[in-house]
Amino acid sequence: MTLHRPLGSLASGPDPVSLTAAQAGWTYSGLDVLCCDAGESRSIDTGDREIMILPLSAENVRVFVDGQEFVLEGRESVFARVSDFLYVGRDSSCTITVDRGGEIALASSHCAEKLLPAYGPTGGIGIEVRGGGQATRQISNFGSPETWSHAEKIMCVEVYTPDGNWSSYPPHKHDDSPECEVNNEEIYYFRIGKAGTAEYTAEGFGMHRTYTDDRAIDENVAVHDGDVFLIPRGYHGPCIAAPGYDMYYLNVLAGPGGARSMAFCDDPAHHWVRDEWSTMPLDPRCPMVTPQGKTTPGGHGV
Repeated sequence: MTLHRPLGSLASGPDPVSLTAAQAGWTYSGLDVLCCDAGESRSIDTGDREIMILPLSAENVRVFVDGQEFVLEGRESVFARVSDFLYVGRDSSCTITVDRGGEIALASSHCAEKLLPAYGPTGGIGIEVRGGGQATRQISNFGSPETWSHAEKIMCVEVYTPDGNWSSYPPHKHDDSPECEVNNEEIYYFRIGKAGTAEYTAEGFGMHRTYTDDRAIDENVAVHDGDVFLIPRGYHGPCIAAPGYDMYYLNVLAGPGGARSMAFCDDPAHHWVRDEWSTMPLDPRCPMVTPQGKTTPGGHGV
């Protein structure tokens, strides 16, 4: 299985990412990223998947589903603010119309039960600053089990890492190992920005590591804006944002367990690092974005 999918390798027509669970080589998690022109409409049939519709760089996104209309405010860039979102259940037909064009993520999982559509406002998104020192990062828990219960399988969070910092650290896993509570298939979708701005940059980069104890998987890759990385099993982390370039990634998770859970277990060799964070100050650049917009150091909206 090819785990690192650089920008363009998953493209379908104008859309930069089209990834089904079957294409990923597993059972549940999938991701599409649509690139829509202003005024364009797309028709989506969910089939046996539940989906989360998350604007990445599109604004005033109207979604018609099951006789209802939902309007998502969206955002100009993932580095501009936290966005609202919409859950759509399986066996649904929906139409997405974008007033101000851009990209929209459709995170998906195969599931058994059909749930009603549900809107997630920005005010309900749990924003968490995690880690310490140069491992400080922001987690926007818009689709985590703790914040969003209206789903059968799908789980999603957004991770923001200021330039020069590390995230997804210590390395951790949630796979079918005996020591793990849950088994999740995980997708990382990366966006790289020019530090301190809301702009994306093709020149920027970061690093990502995924490995197993037996090193059957042992990946250390440079990731660029728009890249995807698949994690079928094993420890993942760190993700490292190069100086000068902020890092964002959308995490999409789903698995065979009966309850949605993002429980994990650290690589025992590095677990001790968590204890050190209690003595380290948090990086004042986090949170990097809020529902009100991009922040200045110290977490104040601008």
